Amino acid sequence: MTIEKVLLGKKQIKLIRIGEVSNLTTISKSHIYTLARQGKFPKPRKISVNTSVWLESEVLQWMEEQLGLNSVEVA
Repeated sequence: MTIEKVLLGKKQIKLIRIGEVSNLTTISKSHIYTLARQGKFPKPRKISVNTSVWLESEVLQWMEEQLGLNSVEVA
């Protein structure tokens, strides 16, 4: 579930919590934190003492990189 949408200028930032990150990636919550600690996954941002969020755009970009969808083919 989306926790918050923030408008910065004309760009909309979508913040997502661990459950949604896990659903998007199909990776367990604990493994997401492990990958983030290892620098292999976007790091969460603390927005309060007990709340961490990810930028949806960073998670989606990571997924594209893992699937090789962001490479440009030159014919």
